[in-house]
Amino acid sequence: MRSHNSNRLLAFTLAEVLITLGIIGVVAAMTIPTLIQNQQNKVLQTQLKRTYSILNQAFKLYQADNGIPIMRNNISARRLKAAIMPYLKISLDCGFGYDDTGSETACVSNNSYQTGTTDSDSYQNLNGTSPIDMQFFDDGQFVLNDGALVLIENNGLDFISVDVNGLHNKPNQLGRDLFMFEVRDNGVLTPMGAEDTYYDEETFCSDTSTSDMNGAGCTQKALYDKDYFKNL
Repeated sequence: MRSHNSNRLLAFTLAEVLITLGIIGVVAAMTIPTLIQNQQNKVLQTQLKRTYSILNQAFKLYQADNGIPIMRNNISARRLKAAIMPYLKISLDCGFGYDDTGSETACVSNNSYQTGTTDSDSYQNLNGTSPIDMQFFDDGQFVLNDGALVLIENNGLDFISVDVNGLHNKPNQLGRDLFMFEVRDNGVLTPMGAEDTYYDEETFCSDTSTSDMNGAGCTQKALYDKDYFKNL
């Protein structure tokens, strides 16, 4: 004989539904920002590796055409930009970055040549405690066709720095989306923070340093440490 109870539909009370929705909301609030941040960091890591590959390819093409590599001994001051640009796909030429006349239109300006002005504060160091020193980013600037911003130092030192997701996308911090490379004497484009590069990892990739160039030494670690972006 069939029980009448077997035909009874089970249902949640309104209070139970509200409690369940509240729990789901709390869990979502706790996990979704982390998931979003992890995805953003993964994108930055991919963009860094791709841009490094693109720059390395440009260096190889230059050597194939000229018979010698790009290196300090054969590229004079402020000529590195002109040497490498023909081998890259450029969407915008930003000129240089320094301005001693008031007429320079740069993507990111070093205004220290003008009396009474200060450097651009577009970029911060790794932990956001100080604007970076713009003197190392003002000897040539341009934007690649994927939006990455290239900033060159080529006056005694030869650095190529890349904001892998572009100037107008955060976080705009050294070691997070802005990464530095050094052109070595043998013509190899080397991630900053590698052995014997100008900015070492221990000093310039620090969680606690307030140096205006903290983050400059993080590029090697960002490229090859699988947990680097996870731990930002």
